[in-house]
Amino acid sequence: MGLTLSEQIISHAAGREVHAGDLVVVPVDCAMGVDSITPSIIDVMRNELGVERVFDPDKIAIIIDHVAPAVNIATANAQAKVRRFAMEQGIRHFYDVGRGVCHQVMIEEGLAGPGQIVIGSDSHSTSYGAVGAFGCGMGATDIALAWATGHTWLKVPETICIRARGDFSAGVTAKDLTLWVEQALGADGATYRAVEYHGVDMLSLASRQTLACMTTELGAKAGIIPPSGEVAERFRVPEWLKVDPGARYERVVEVDLNSLVPLVAVSPRVDDVRPAAELGHVRVDQVFIGTCTNGRLEDLRMAARILRGRRVAPGVRMLVVPASSQVLMDAMADGTLAVLLEAGATIGTPGCGPCIGRHMGVLGDGEVVISTANRNFRGRMGSPNAEIYLGSPATAAASAVTGRITDPREFL
Repeated sequence: MGLTLSEQIISHAAGREVHAGDLVVVPVDCAMGVDSITPSIIDVMRNELGVERVFDPDKIAIIIDHVAPAVNIATANAQAKVRRFAMEQGIRHFYDVGRGVCHQVMIEEGLAGPGQIVIGSDSHSTSYGAVGAFGCGMGATDIALAWATGHTWLKVPETICIRARGDFSAGVTAKDLTLWVEQALGADGATYRAVEYHGVDMLSLASRQTLACMTTELGAKAGIIPPSGEVAERFRVPEWLKVDPGARYERVVEVDLNSLVPLVAVSPRVDDVRPAAELGHVRVDQVFIGTCTNGRLEDLRMAARILRGRRVAPGVRMLVVPASSQVLMDAMADGTLAVLLEAGATIGTPGCGPCIGRHMGVLGDGEVVISTANRNFRGRMGSPNAEIYLGSPATAAASAVTGRITDPREFL
């Protein structure tokens, strides 16, 4: 019987063939902790497991990104604890304030690769599927166990296959595809499943990161795109990792990319999705471009393409937070940053920023934002009385110009 990509990766790690439903204990290639969870990971490892040192400091990454720079004394103290731990343990893959969002940094630094098992203390660790890894988010206890032993346990997931055909038209991006899938499957439509995207070989690594990241909003354990194109050129792909024509999928969903239009998830559900063109009556107070979903160079370039020679509408705040320091430098080098600043945008420190509602752009009562992030539930970005709409960088930039949710094709 053929194997899905998840079954192939977990089988290789387990040293035997496994199938959906099997329980396995497997070694991890890298286990990542973020600033907001790592203090708990340390406490569990030392106080509950009784382990003083990590199993292998070279297979652990720690990234300060969620509330960076620190917003208050408690946050600063927690981050100081993390820094001391990283130094004591000799962890080389430690990235401090300003390096960027954990998932972007993990891929830029080559800490996730095709065929690997990579876990993280952030739910959007599914992002590593962009390079063909089995990436998944876990809580503090599971990450502490991996730091202590080098292993984790998994139930091999069933797989849902998203089979695309065609290509995007102007103004339509990978973010619109993910929103279409959210609507098609529902917010819990892939709970503890793996989601594989087929037929997207033409997509850049950045766009694949968007697809893999957003599978978390389906409830997925992992989201994987077969390594090809740019990914195959930049990463070493194991010979055994490839789409198996005999693989069994729990469900196959067909999507015609040519028929997609710019889409928006309506507050407060990520699976309540409508065409941007139908939401022109919704005025916005804030526009946010960034996050592990859409804060990469191609995203900023798309926004700059629409904003060039234009200004952000009066009464609208536009926040741009590059996903990493590398993205920030690249956007500065090619002039993208200058275009955004000239249009009236404010640039934030690379990291999670306003996405999690802790700092750098918290929403007040009654305010409306269109964001390129991945979640729009009540209170996600500040006040529970604020409204969060999700769209692509193109849709967000167009909305910044008009002051209302706008189909970006009006500017393309």
